[in-house]
Amino acid sequence: MSARAHGLDLQARSRARRRALQALYAWQLSGSHMNAVIEQFRHEQDMEVADLEYFEDLLHGVEQHVDELDACLRPHLDREVAQVDPIERAALRLAAYELKHRPDVPYRVVLNEAIEVTKRFGADHGHSYVNGVLDKLAGELRAIEKNG
Repeated sequence: MSARAHGLDLQARSRARRRALQALYAWQLSGSHMNAVIEQFRHEQDMEVADLEYFEDLLHGVEQHVDELDACLRPHLDREVAQVDPIERAALRLAAYELKHRPDVPYRVVLNEAIEVTKRFGADHGHSYVNGVLDKLAGELRAIEKNG
């Protein structure tokens, strides 16, 4: 049985984030149009158990707001956005989008999910870097929620 909160299937959301990270990684490396990347991922078997609507919202949201998201992340990075490991960059962009444009998702969920996908797909200590950057960003974008 899936964990549900407010009628949402949280496991399907987690799977959507994992697949969105992989799709965003592919988009960053290929330069393909996001719709082509989404179409490619939509036909994979495990997408049947993911929240497809959320998956697409994350990807279109990052694509639409990438410059704004990078600008939000930049003050908290120790290097240029383009120099951040592609998996970590994808995780940071996804989380920045959720923090800024999805106030329905608690900031702790955003941070935890970003850390988990980075642990799964990123470099050995990439999750620590992602955690540090996102903790600062959450303090900026979700100050009331984080400090309240």
